[in-house]
Amino acid sequence: MIRICQITFFLTFFNLIFAQTEYIYVLGNVQDAGLPHIGCQHKFCKEKFSEFEEYFTTSIAVVDPVEKKYILFEASPDIPYQLNYLEKEIFNEFLLPESIFITHAHIGHYTGLMYFGREALGAKNLLIKVLPKMSNFLKTNGPWSQLIDINNIKIQNLSFGSKTNELRNITVTPIQVPHRDEYSETAGFIIEGRSKKALFIPDIDKWEKWDKNLKQLVYDFDYLLLDATFYDSKEINRDISEIPHPLVTETINLLDDLSLEHKNKVYFIHMNHTNLMLDPSSELTKLVINKGFNITRLGLKLSL
Repeated sequence: MIRICQITFFLTFFNLIFAQTEYIYVLGNVQDAGLPHIGCQHKFCKEKFSEFEEYFTTSIAVVDPVEKKYILFEASPDIPYQLNYLEKEIFNEFLLPESIFITHAHIGHYTGLMYFGREALGAKNLLIKVLPKMSNFLKTNGPWSQLIDINNIKIQNLSFGSKTNELRNITVTPIQVPHRDEYSETAGFIIEGRSKKALFIPDIDKWEKWDKNLKQLVYDFDYLLLDATFYDSKEINRDISEIPHPLVTETINLLDDLSLEHKNKVYFIHMNHTNLMLDPSSELTKLVINKGFNITRLGLKLSL
């Protein structure tokens, strides 16, 4: 009887601790242009038209369930829907993030800032955390500069490799990744919690262009949310070199000799509308899952 009581106490204590732990909450998994994609004639677009509310542009939150606070990664064009989704599913009230971290100046990652301006929410000094070139881009180009001038948003500069303390137990560290840096540098983010650590890289040109070894990073992290824009090079009728990303086939081949335990750490994100990994029922989704990898979905929770 004593033994049963001890086990019950332990399980209750464990569940209480887990419930209080900050966690990553996926708010979108689609490439910048979203779903439906403009001019989309793809079979998936047409068949899934009634289900588009389930597909938002890539963004994640880190949620503190105790303090009822969160930080956001990416200000996507779908941010009104994503913040309302947080209200409905998590907080039961509309809350703005404590801060927003932005990876770079491509349309799916920062243009949601427009909704904090006077034509929409009219926010007051919402903290936006960016790297120096991204900061300069926002400060010197309208309409973003107006958001700063009238104090809708407040810019805080980050430095590659320097940690910031967030929420109760979270640190965030930006790291540089190679990408098409027309207007800004491009960051990935290391997100560390009380017991687990995640790597968020929604955009990168190619793994071999990076000065870090992806396979080694799988050993170093508990979760890796990685660029999965295109499954393979046959997916679109464009010169893929103009919009470079690591193909999912390349990432899988690179990590294929890892153990199942380590493959399970990988969560593919940032999928183009042509990538049938977006469809949970597709044969492509089944193939990727059967190989031991994960695919992010709206509402996915990863405890930190």
